[in-house]
Amino acid sequence: MSLISGKTKVCGIIGDPIEHTMSPVMHNAAFKKLGIDYVYLPFQVRKEELDKAVAGVRALNLRGLNVTIPHKVTIIPFLDRLDPLAEKTGAINTIVNDDGVLTGYNTDATGFLQALLERGIKPEGKSVVILGAGGASRAISFVLAERGVNLAILNRNLTRAEELAHRVSQVFNREVNALTLNEENLARALASAEILVNTTSVGMFSDIDGTPVPAKLLKKGQIVFDIVYNPIKTRLLREAEEAGASTISGLDMLVWQGALAFKIWTGREAPLELMKEEAIKALENEN
Repeated sequence: MSLISGKTKVCGIIGDPIEHTMSPVMHNAAFKKLGIDYVYLPFQVRKEELDKAVAGVRALNLRGLNVTIPHKVTIIPFLDRLDPLAEKTGAINTIVNDDGVLTGYNTDATGFLQALLERGIKPEGKSVVILGAGGASRAISFVLAERGVNLAILNRNLTRAEELAHRVSQVFNREVNALTLNEENLARALASAEILVNTTSVGMFSDIDGTPVPAKLLKKGQIVFDIVYNPIKTRLLREAEEAGASTISGLDMLVWQGALAFKIWTGREAPLELMKEEAIKALENEN
């Protein structure tokens, strides 16, 4: 990346909170490596200011944004169009600005799937438990349902889990279970689950002693994927490893979804390994 000038294109990420995002580190390193005249910045945006933030993308001619908690669903009405996957899931995490026309994409879904596939894990026909029913859960539920998994969605707010399960089952014409996230339901769902995915923020940087699943319910042979990436190894992943489960950190999904967004904005393949190395370095320095 050269010095910032009047020709520099601006990308960024919006969310609340935003202080702990690793996306600027990854993307700015990638721009520099490929010699692309772009810069990537974090923007804290409160939910009541979301409409103004989107208007600002157009007014300031930003090239694109990543979108994180809590805006992945509520931002959609302010966009001009959605790509087919984002349309299906009803959640986005990437926006591209083409001459004032804002299109929403969901690279979370494909990023999650790529993180599984690169480990040689094919989800087809497997029994999967997903914790949470927010924007990331929507993306993951849809991409897994498309692959023919048997899905159970557990969330503290049962209504949200039921709404998501209904939406997925309508699109793919298959039964999706929705349950309240508590120990009793977890025990029942995990008894036959081959893959467990945590999409909640439990265990994240401000709550590193937290876990959404009691250690006694984790078992050998399961695959446990925690999309939290800060810390890289959450308590859930540590206890899953101790139980003999295979684990995948949210860092894998973070890097993949970032690489896919990078390509949407620039038209270039992202330097995946570099992005991962820079994110790990930044996380280790922070912690």
